[in-house]
Amino acid sequence: MEVGDTTEGHRSGFVAVAGRPNVGKSTLINAFLGQRVAAVSPRPQTTRYRQLGILTLPTAQVIFIDTPGIHKPIHKLGVKMNTEALEAIKDADLLLVMFDLSSPPTEDDQRVANKTQELKPNPATLVVLNKIDLVPPGELLDRQLSFKMLLPDAEVYAISSTRGDNRDQLLQHILEQLPPGPRYYPEEEVTDINERDIAADLIRAASLKLLRYEVPYCIAVRIDEYKERNQQGAYIAATLFVERESQKGIVIGKGGSMLRNIGTLARQEIEAMSGRKVYLKLRVKVLSGWRNDEKALKRLGFSGTGRYN
Repeated sequence: MEVGDTTEGHRSGFVAVAGRPNVGKSTLINAFLGQRVAAVSPRPQTTRYRQLGILTLPTAQVIFIDTPGIHKPIHKLGVKMNTEALEAIKDADLLLVMFDLSSPPTEDDQRVANKTQELKPNPATLVVLNKIDLVPPGELLDRQLSFKMLLPDAEVYAISSTRGDNRDQLLQHILEQLPPGPRYYPEEEVTDINERDIAADLIRAASLKLLRYEVPYCIAVRIDEYKERNQQGAYIAATLFVERESQKGIVIGKGGSMLRNIGTLARQEIEAMSGRKVYLKLRVKVLSGWRNDEKALKRLGFSGTGRYN
């Protein structure tokens, strides 16, 4: 089946995945695709742009939209991330609103529910309660009810993105909700962004995993070079921008140890993603207050809705 072809019974559509930071949106999409196309870390705000994850099946094509976590912004970057998420939802045929079942509803969870309900027109919505494997059995029912109250009219699925509980049932329900339609992307495409951009996300995710406190959230990554070296793999040079000189020292570490650790972890993730050897060179620069600087945000790719628009 080619792009644009319409076969009887074929379904296709855009499925936005929304929620507060760190509820498992990217993890779920990666699990559906069977490979990593979205960066994941244990810390919130790993995703700063919306990104497509394209699942092509014999009778359907699901285009998942991975969105930044909706939160209370404290700088201009946070405002842009929230706008990015809400704009992505407007384009969707189906909305998955994801909550973290392992802890009670938070202020940001309520914010997510309110923002998605305010959308006009409001897309068809499913509530996805993730991390069911982390909830004590005796607390499960009460915890589910507390989240159901946030969006009482939506159907609820309790799942584990990582362990797989009810994940296949959720996917089946998603397929049933999609409208009849053609294939929008070639079968071999799994995302709408290129390896260069994914590499930047994976470098930042490595920083999130290895650094503490507020420092990781002050980091932006710019890919300066991305060159193929034939049989030798790829050469990647990247700059990590921080907001203060003190943060630069933390990212570099004693004798460059932290930057080497970030580089090693990021290189391993990029090699796993790309399927080839990678030589990765990192450096750190200070770009003072970049998260509240419109010009700096534009230079770093946060100029509007979508990646690098």
